[in-house]
Amino acid sequence: MNCLPRFLLLVVSGAALAHGSWCLAEPTAEQLDFFEKKVRPILVERCQKCHGAEKQESGLRLDRREMAFKGSDSGQAIVPGDPDKSLLIEAVRYQGDIQMPPAGKLPDEEIALLVAWIKSGAPWPGSLPADGPPGPGNPPSAQDAQTTHWAYRPVVRQAVPTVKAAEWCQNSLDRFILHELEGRGLSPSPPVDRRTLLRRASYDLIGLPPTAAEVEAFEHDSSPAAWPRVVDRLLASPQYGERWARHWLDVARYADTKGYVFNQEMRYPFSYTYRDYVIRAMNADLPYDRFIVEQIAADQLALGDDNRPLAALGFLTLGRRFMNNTHDIIDDRIDVVSRGLMGLTVTCARCHDHKFDPIPTADYYSLYGVFASSQEPAEEPLVGVPEETTAYAQFKQELAARHKAVDDYQLEQQAVLAGQLRSRTGDYLAYLTHERPGAPPSEEPMLSLSSDDLRRPVIDRWRQYLKQTVANGHQVFMAWHALAAIPSAEFAQQAPAAYDRWSSAEQAGQPMNAIIKQTLVERRPATMMDVARLYGEVLAGIEKEWSEARKAAPPPERLADAAKEELRQVLYGADAPVTLPPELARKLFNREVRDHLTGLQRRVEEWIATSPASPPRAMALVDAPAPFESYIFVRGNPARHGERVPRRFLQVLSHGQREPFKHGSGRLDLAQAIASRDNPLTARVLVNRVWLHHFSSALVNTPSDFGVRTDRPTHPELLDWLASAFMDEGWSLKRLHRLILLSGTYQQAGIERPDCVGVDPENRLLWRMNRRRLDLESMHDSYLAVAGRLDRTFAGRPVDIWAAPFSARRGIYAYIDRQDLPGVFRVFDFASPDSSNESRPRTTVPQQALFAMNSPFVIEQVRRINARPEVANEANGVRRVQALYRILFERQPREDELELARRFLAAAPSFDEISKLSPWELYVQVLLSANEFMFVD
Repeated sequence: MNCLPRFLLLVVSGAALAHGSWCLAEPTAEQLDFFEKKVRPILVERCQKCHGAEKQESGLRLDRREMAFKGSDSGQAIVPGDPDKSLLIEAVRYQGDIQMPPAGKLPDEEIALLVAWIKSGAPWPGSLPADGPPGPGNPPSAQDAQTTHWAYRPVVRQAVPTVKAAEWCQNSLDRFILHELEGRGLSPSPPVDRRTLLRRASYDLIGLPPTAAEVEAFEHDSSPAAWPRVVDRLLASPQYGERWARHWLDVARYADTKGYVFNQEMRYPFSYTYRDYVIRAMNADLPYDRFIVEQIAADQLALGDDNRPLAALGFLTLGRRFMNNTHDIIDDRIDVVSRGLMGLTVTCARCHDHKFDPIPTADYYSLYGVFASSQEPAEEPLVGVPEETTAYAQFKQELAARHKAVDDYQLEQQAVLAGQLRSRTGDYLAYLTHERPGAPPSEEPMLSLSSDDLRRPVIDRWRQYLKQTVANGHQVFMAWHALAAIPSAEFAQQAPAAYDRWSSAEQAGQPMNAIIKQTLVERRPATMMDVARLYGEVLAGIEKEWSEARKAAPPPERLADAAKEELRQVLYGADAPVTLPPELARKLFNREVRDHLTGLQRRVEEWIATSPASPPRAMALVDAPAPFESYIFVRGNPARHGERVPRRFLQVLSHGQREPFKHGSGRLDLAQAIASRDNPLTARVLVNRVWLHHFSSALVNTPSDFGVRTDRPTHPELLDWLASAFMDEGWSLKRLHRLILLSGTYQQAGIERPDCVGVDPENRLLWRMNRRRLDLESMHDSYLAVAGRLDRTFAGRPVDIWAAPFSARRGIYAYIDRQDLPGVFRVFDFASPDSSNESRPRTTVPQQALFAMNSPFVIEQVRRINARPEVANEANGVRRVQALYRILFERQPREDELELARRFLAAAPSFDEISKLSPWELYVQVLLSANEFMFVD
């Protein structure tokens, strides 16, 4: 269900295609991902038993693309683009004579997935024979891929090419760009003017517009070092970390909430500590390889007195919670690590071998084992030492009270549950008398809506307890084991001899519980089931006697009779099957109790999340006490166990014999393998992401997928040269920025040139700079900056920046609710916090203009701009317009712009009844909506 809403957008976008002439075009990566993760599992689990390779009822086969589209004896099962004409949909909806599956109708959400898939054109990877060439369903081997696919080959520092117009080049980067341009008969564009260049760099590096004074200073500085000084100043600005941390948070699918989690607290109380960690890391120019290791395994590093890097583990823990489904949470963590850091779609191998890349299912479950061997601590570690203030003391007092309410209720209900389980002792023993031999213990507790159900984990505990009584010669169960050894068919004949033997004088000294022995001799049960019931009655009697004894003052600690005390220990001993650890007890509470306990726990989490005195903590991971020995889930089904696989690195990125990870869960080993210079993907992926944010066009057009499906880089030699230089220079992001910004390529103008458009219409060769609209955060922060009220306070808890009274914090500090993202985020192409993002979409829709016209936030900034002293105190209209241009555009208006302003202000009063704004306020609103303010050239 999690991919459905996003995928439906693709359906809507394709709705204009005519159903009758639908073309089975090459599916997009997102469509294939949707099919593999959501549709194929339905076909496998629900359909292919009767419509697969071994059996094709009604002539329909749904395990291969060409067979599925061929249809059945009744007609076309799948009509791409038209689910209503598809017999498959008719059958699963139970709308006709054919109703599939016959055992019962599919859940509505699965039907909706099938409908969405067919409506979008039924994208399905093509089928190829097993011995066919590498492609869909038949990827190259790891060894072949390492030599044939550019991304899997080692990074090599390429030779800088020779060019004809070498005088244009500012550094070696330019030679790679110019070499490609000259090869196509093109030339670069002339340098951009200084004001535009400074505005471009300012938004690129700190996400804010330059001031008019900064522009004037740069325009009047004729020194050759003027531009390098500007770049260095911007890189040293604290706002640099805020700008580039926001780019990384897109990759890290950052949000302040968990998504839908039913009645649990939806907020992450300490999500902001990860965001603040990233900002600090960017500002400190933390080497990228260390940045990677801290985000995956900071808990396993020697951090010394500064434990703030523990917050880096939010990279793993801040994803969706998927209704607390462990398997989906781990899948999300594998995805953010593999796509975010290495550009590999490893999660496509969750249910089957990757269809395109040499990533077998075994490799997926090797990584699954790493994260299954890691757990979130019961209490997140503090980041730093909180100051012992009065507010902090009050916070701790209230927190302790709320924790106590949880603990008291837990203990109370645990006692109630234990009492219920003691009263059912006979039932549990009876169950075990007819259980099939070798029954495995349950891996998941059975959720119970009724207290009368037998609980599977308790059955497991009784089974284990009885095994232990054999080893330790437990006197209460000596008779049980002797009778259980009699074959059931011979029980009625052989059991009386046992009873006679136990009642004889020579057996008087037999080490057997006297009460059990006497009861068996007197009652002489005829079946093992009767024995179980008898044990239950005896223990119930002891339970009743103990309850009466506890009413005395003071209550006794044990029963005086040794035989009775031995029986009581079966029910109350530390190792008793019904003496449950708190974690298991919580899972076995019925729905009503669990809901009430969840409500109490939510009060704790709410206090931690909302109290201003709550000290920052790291959303950390730690290794589990014992590593999880991973095995393949057959077809992605956790209930179907395949072969075991060691925790180790991906085959396609390894050479020689792969060794299992050696350190605990393996997270540290994994992090070091990713951050290794020998990994051909890590530096390439990062360099490509940085290039994208500077040029609005990546060298590799799928920044999170460097697999065999992706197009070759536009400049493959440049990509490798940059990646090699990046690693050689200490994995420094700031040095990489400086190299790019000091290049002639970056300093080009953005003018259109018809001669170049005809050869390279998408400007993939970078013969000019691309124009781009401000992203949401830069737009928001620019409004505040020109209004003179931007709050530059560093770090802290998230705030709702779109709710009145409007906060002046920067956009990176906005509260991100992944379950209910405000509309303004979507209107301005904010990255979806549901999964790792390779880039943000770019749309131009009417709502963007309407926002500038109607948003209360914008109107408030309009009024504040007009209230700035240099504007409000200026009586002369021309000078007032000049002041506004200086604030908003860092320049003086032209004569035609002054004339437009005069005419607009003269006509503005006629709009007053509609807008409720003064003429000057309307004029400022128009200027804020201008492309010159909203775009960067």
